[in-house]
Amino acid sequence: MEWKKAYLDVILVPLGFMFCMGYHIWLWQRVRTEPLSTIVGTNANGRRMWVSAIMKDNEKKNILAVQTLRNTIMGSTLMATTSILLCSGLAAVISSTYSVKKPLDDSIYGAHGEFMVALKYVSLLLIFLFSFICHSLSIRFINQVNFLVNCPPDQYGTVTPAYVSQLLEKGFTLNTVGNRLFYAALPLLLWIFGPVLVFLCYITMVPVLYNLDFVFTSPKGKLDKDENENSTSDDVV
Repeated sequence: MEWKKAYLDVILVPLGFMFCMGYHIWLWQRVRTEPLSTIVGTNANGRRMWVSAIMKDNEKKNILAVQTLRNTIMGSTLMATTSILLCSGLAAVISSTYSVKKPLDDSIYGAHGEFMVALKYVSLLLIFLFSFICHSLSIRFINQVNFLVNCPPDQYGTVTPAYVSQLLEKGFTLNTVGNRLFYAALPLLLWIFGPVLVFLCYITMVPVLYNLDFVFTSPKGKLDKDENENSTSDDVV
């Protein structure tokens, strides 16, 4: 009987999670092949130009560099703190003797035995833990950039804009991975109330992320821009 109740959990939860992971694999491929069509690739290109401009005119822009990197570190610190707090809460729930499934037994679909409840909380714990690790490593790399971006040119040429940009990209990549793991764990929180909500949340989240991850160019907007330029030139004449 318990196995029949677990059919929805076995099918819907992995299917929704694989749908989300498949989208991110496709996004990673687009970032590698067509980076300027994605927000990730466009922002990475802008950060490389930013590092080059900061190191070229370091005497005037050193304070700007420190403030910008400090804000990035604060964001990663907030996410790392949130992840480890959620890990602590989930660990407390797992180790407690109170059975949190009892009030929900009659109101959710899918399995709700002791093994399934433990699987739900352990899965959440692992994902939030990996998110914390990624954000912690991101802070490490960005802290290194915080020092190196203000270094004067050395005679050996080791600290170059390309090297600093590489470190910064590693930091932002880890930050992005940590954020996406955090986002992937949020639908799993609904697993407490059944697998149907998890699947629906994943299906809804992917189109939202798609609209946030890609750069969309409108031919109509380009045409309007050209018409505005032509009308402006006519006015001048």
